Amino acid sequence: MRGLLLALALLASVAAQAQAQEPDQAQRAAQERAVQERDAKQKLDAVRAEIRALTEQQRATTGERNEAVRALREKELAVAAVAKDVHALDGRIAAQQGELTQLDGRRADLEKALESQREALAALLRSAYALGNHEELKLLLQQDDVAAISRVLAYHRYFQGAQVEQIDRLRGDLRELADVQTSIETATTELGRSRGARATEGEKLEAERADHERLVAEIDTKLKDQGARIAALGKDEAALADLLEKLRDVFADIPKQLAGAEPFASMRGRLAWPVQGKVVAAFGAADDSGRRSSGVLIAAATGTAVRAVSHGRVAFADWLRGYGLMVIVDHGDGYMSLYGGNETLLKDVGDWVDAGTTIASSGASGGQKTSGVYFELRVKGQAVDPRGWLR
Repeated sequence: MRGLLLALALLASVAAQAQAQEPDQAQRAAQERAVQERDAKQKLDAVRAEIRALTEQQRATTGERNEAVRALREKELAVAAVAKDVHALDGRIAAQQGELTQLDGRRADLEKALESQREALAALLRSAYALGNHEELKLLLQQDDVAAISRVLAYHRYFQGAQVEQIDRLRGDLRELADVQTSIETATTELGRSRGARATEGEKLEAERADHERLVAEIDTKLKDQGARIAALGKDEAALADLLEKLRDVFADIPKQLAGAEPFASMRGRLAWPVQGKVVAAFGAADDSGRRSSGVLIAAATGTAVRAVSHGRVAFADWLRGYGLMVIVDHGDGYMSLYGGNETLLKDVGDWVDAGTTIASSGASGGQKTSGVYFELRVKGQAVDPRGWLR
């Protein structure tokens, strides 16, 4: 018995120690997660700073300081900033419109319920009128049976309770309808403000676009010679290849976060197009700069959503000489997709994207004469014909 008691005491002590350790272990796990999140954020901030430094270095070393390119870059960045504001306002307006639609639906349901409540209450009031004043007392005096009296009292209690319940329900629905009506008025006011801001930003965007078109026309007039235009605005393949190589090194130590995603190599022939439109410059054909194109130029109306072709991480999002506003997505295993000539960029370096995620809106930046998207696909730095990969 003493041995059994000793064993039970020992087990109780061990259990108590385990229970005391559980909160400590949970606390340590939470602290470790917080440290990991802080380290990841610091690493991403460092990566973004490094890429900004790489971009500035490339601009300096590729002769982008000349007046034509500098003016073009500044104007296209100004257009991009306004277009991004417009895109954000469009999203806000869509959300507010959805909320207003839901409120209108709730109001219709409440009005329907109120009509039903009014009809039910009217029926009860008609019944009360038919019974007359003090009908309960008359019915009681006419009864000789105690059981009948009990039934009459129960009937009247139910009848009066139904009246009170119908009235309370009607009042509650009326209060809710008033609250919904107030919410609708507030949402309508906010939507009106957002639409007013959207109209103002839209006018500003159109003015910026018109200034951009005039600037491009002036540059083309100054650079009448095709050779001069290529020298000033043409794509620099060597500089781009160097940038891609450095970007692969920068992101080499960042772990993948989209676990279970299908490998990019297995998606050959099944990738969605970044935009729907006609291919106006095929892979290998002469592009606007007069050089053989390492990608395809897909015509699309200005402002069309440009979507990532597969999951990956944004490795670059900035203005690049000859390519305009460009997004580069790293898909891992040496695969990268490039989206140039955009009007605005909607993702930042380090953002994770999936197939179909909107990353930019199409345009004609970088001196591109056709509005659309310049799309490239690179495998270990080498350009490949994307049509073999796109469905």
